[in-house]
Amino acid sequence: MEEQRPDTERKRDGFRGERMIVLPTEAFSDYVRHPLVRRLYLTDVGFFPSAAHHYRERKEGIEEYIFLYCMDGSGQITVEDRTYTLRGEEAFCIPRNRSHCYYASEEDPWSILWVHFKGEDTVHFPLEEGRVISFQSQHATGRMQYLFELLFRVLEGNYTLGNFIYISQVLSLILAETYNREKKDSVPEQNRHVTAVVRYMYRHLDENLSLGALSEEFELSKSYLNLIFQKATGHTPMDFFQELKMKEACKLLRSTELYIYQIGQRLGYQDPYYFSRIFRKVVGVSPTEYQEKGREQQDM
Repeated sequence: MEEQRPDTERKRDGFRGERMIVLPTEAFSDYVRHPLVRRLYLTDVGFFPSAAHHYRERKEGIEEYIFLYCMDGSGQITVEDRTYTLRGEEAFCIPRNRSHCYYASEEDPWSILWVHFKGEDTVHFPLEEGRVISFQSQHATGRMQYLFELLFRVLEGNYTLGNFIYISQVLSLILAETYNREKKDSVPEQNRHVTAVVRYMYRHLDENLSLGALSEEFELSKSYLNLIFQKATGHTPMDFFQELKMKEACKLLRSTELYIYQIGQRLGYQDPYYFSRIFRKVVGVSPTEYQEKGREQQDM
């Protein structure tokens, strides 16, 4: 941990260009209890640009989680006995009720977006893990700035239930952007293979692909393809391909005037009776029954 600066050099806030809003949730307890608000709601939000000498210490912690997104520069965060360095395009969440301090680097002070929040849905995010999240997309900072700008705009307006609900949804997006959105190179190789094969299947719905053909196309063994598809989708590759075909058949039956045999031919089935048997097996009704039911619903 870096040597801490003397008290005379520390600053809690007061940075040129800063934005900071405290939401008086105590005065709007009815709003906070609303089912769409109590899931996630903020108490404070701010933006500190080039925050030289920024320093905060809370020996007892606070009731809220503290989310920090570093746009550029760097700083240090200490939670109990562990210290983390936060750099540009990285985020960190300080768990609630935990002793902590954080401060900007002297040589390259950070610019940070931050929010204090709590709510029922916090249990669905890994907020207690104490890990730095790196954003590798070149658009990450732009997306994060946009989401925080939405918070500022709404909070600068009126305190209405609708705005409280909106804020809750934006806060959920900020956390999803951090913890749920796919990060570059974070997807396991197996998932990338499955995604590539599924996209290939979509482009070849008019063909009768075989497991052997897929194996050759992607230079993967048949057993490996079966394994990763079962793991990702619960189906074998050929069963999955068949379901894709039948979903396309359903769409064509609902949205076109094509004859059933023509739809079958479009999907690689030259024998209309075989197409009908497969359709009934997968969908549960014959193509004719499915088409007639769709027309009845349109007439209602």
